[in-house]
Amino acid sequence: MTSTIDPAEVAKFSAIAAQWWDPTGKFAPLHKFNPVRLGFIREQAAAHFGREARSLKPFEGLSLLDIGCGGGLLSEPMARLGFAVTGADASERNIGTARAHAAQSGLEIDYRATTAEALVEEGRGFDVVLNMEVVEHVADVGAYLAACTALVKPGGMTLVATMNKTLKSLALAKIGAEYVLGWLPRGTHDWNRFIPPAELKDLLEQSGLTILKTQGVSFDPLRWDWKLSNDVDVNYMVVAARL
Repeated sequence: MTSTIDPAEVAKFSAIAAQWWDPTGKFAPLHKFNPVRLGFIREQAAAHFGREARSLKPFEGLSLLDIGCGGGLLSEPMARLGFAVTGADASERNIGTARAHAAQSGLEIDYRATTAEALVEEGRGFDVVLNMEVVEHVADVGAYLAACTALVKPGGMTLVATMNKTLKSLALAKIGAEYVLGWLPRGTHDWNRFIPPAELKDLLEQSGLTILKTQGVSFDPLRWDWKLSNDVDVNYMVVAARL
C-alpha cells in the first residue's frame, strides 16, 4: 500500500510539536475541545462494548489505535480508561513529545512513528480506532480511510472527527479561527480538504463498516466552550462499526 501522508502537513505539525501539552499554546483549541470529544468517545465505546462508562477502567482488555495521535492528548486519557493504546503519527517529533509526556505521566503507551498503511501491512487490528481531526490533513482521503478501517477488528468500532465543507465552516473554522480570532496558526487548515458527512459516511460504508451515529459539535460563545449539538455544519464526528 502506498503512503497517504502529506509531507507538508507532517512538517507543519512537526514544527510545533513541542507545544502539544501547553494549554495556552498553539494547540489551545484542542485542549478546550478535548473534554467534549473524550466524553463522547467514552460513552460510545461503553455502549458498543457493553461496558459501564462510569467505572474506573471500563475498557480493560480492549485495544485502541489513536491514528494521527500528535502529542498524545487523546492517547493518555484512553490509557487511563483501561485501553491498551497504540499511538501512531507520521511525525517523529510528535511521537517524541508523546513518549516523553507519557513517561512523565507513568503511562505505558505504544507510540510509533508510522502510518496506517504500515500498520495494515503488519497485520495489526484494534477494537477501537480513533481518527480525530486527521482526514483533512492527508493526501488521499479515500485510500487513507480504507487503510484505517482495515485496522478495525470484527466487532470493533471507529470514531472519525473532522470538519464539514460548508460556507459556515469556511467562515468559522478557517477565516474566523485562523485570521480573525487567532485560535489556530494561519494555514493550519485547507478548507478545500474539508469533507461533507455524506461523503465521509459513504467512504466508511464502502470499507464494510456500518454507520452508528453522526454527532455535531458546536462552539458556545456564551459559555466560551464546546458542546455536542445537532449542528454538523462545521465540526462533526461519525461513529461506525464492523458488525
